Amino acid sequence: MKRLISIVLALGLGFASIAPAVAESDVGSHGWALVDLGLRNGPGAAFEVTGEIAEDSAIRILRCQVNWCLVDGDGGRGWTSREAVGFGRTSEGPLFSIQPNYPAGGPGTVCFYEGRNYTGASLCAETGQVFNDLARYGYDNRFASVEVTGNVSAAACRDRSFQSYCQRIVESQPVLDEFLVRNISSIRIY
Repeated sequence: MKRLISIVLALGLGFASIAPAVAESDVGSHGWALVDLGLRNGPGAAFEVTGEIAEDSAIRILRCQVNWCLVDGDGGRGWTSREAVGFGRTSEGPLFSIQPNYPAGGPGTVCFYEGRNYTGASLCAETGQVFNDLARYGYDNRFASVEVTGNVSAAACRDRSFQSYCQRIVESQPVLDEFLVRNISSIRIY
């Protein structure tokens, strides 16, 4: 019996020592806690509170539903209100801002490439083309560079249907920004 208790205690201490590693995931989209986040063990207010992440903390957003997101951060992993989560580079910034001086309307094309320096398989599009879910075309999270030719620009977003972090691309980039490289799931050409 004493041996069984020792084994259970050893296992418990072993799990306790790995708990902090779970709270800092390497997967998911970069995001921010816009307010103090109450974490729950399911997507809804009826679920038990399991932790808290402080306002202005960098987090990982693992997945989202209509009103709730599963997040991971210093306070643990759990579900929180989608309205309390920011997807920008900083906790203050919007997803992206459409400014009147951005190139739009063509003629021109935007080509996204799988390799750096405009190499590898590519997806090229013209003004007005929209790709809500690149997985449907076999290109989800595959692009590493983008080439812009003519009077066009593109909105590139990390998640389907222009959710999560987005960026307006107005010029060629031999290597995409760190938040977008191999992380684009939707594109709109202007």
